[in-house]
Amino acid sequence: MSKINEVWDLASLRYTSHPWHGISIGEKAPDIVTCFIELIPSDTVKYELDKYSGYLKVDRPQKFSSLVPALYGFIPQTYCNERIGEFCEKQTGRNEIVGDGDPLDVLVLSERNINHGNILVHAIPIGGFRMIDGGEADDKIIAILQQDEVYKDWKDVSDLPESLINRLKHYFLTYKDMPGAEMSRCEITHTYGAEEAKEVIRLSQQDYLDNFGNIHSKLSRAAWDAINRIKK
Repeated sequence: MSKINEVWDLASLRYTSHPWHGISIGEKAPDIVTCFIELIPSDTVKYELDKYSGYLKVDRPQKFSSLVPALYGFIPQTYCNERIGEFCEKQTGRNEIVGDGDPLDVLVLSERNINHGNILVHAIPIGGFRMIDGGEADDKIIAILQQDEVYKDWKDVSDLPESLINRLKHYFLTYKDMPGAEMSRCEITHTYGAEEAKEVIRLSQQDYLDNFGNIHSKLSRAAWDAINRIKK
């Protein structure tokens, strides 16, 4: 099997990995996580990952003037499913909450301007929003770009200025609603700190393994089986 693993490692040097399935969350997760960035604050079009191909696609033009207030994307090899839904139920005391069926979303704060998405960054989780969207748990992890010279001393979401927290909240509470709507589709029930954010990441990793397994091992076994069939 070691030879098969070597083949896949070499293949990764030639072929682009799928951002969700083919990129590691990082050996130091959940303390430091790899993030795939889909959107930046200047984007007037909402881009998102096409789950089948791994390419970014245009989801829609931004409907209104509200733009994402930070680098926005997801954490690879995470999935919001049963465990995330159950944790949301436990923390809110509600019933019939399910995960939204997507990788775990992340906002990455940095003092530096990054002028395009479709990139990987390493970030340090400091908290998150427990958001419910139409009965689905849709957590938003808040993280700091690793080695950011200005924001590096922010260790927990409680260190952030209240005005910044309100700005982040406002985006997620309004970005799907028509102006003047009486009720918001999205609700943020809690703002939680670094330790709970790390627990959410762990649960989303387990949800991923429960639903997709270890992709690298699956590919290795499939290749090994194919070689054995050819030998026969």
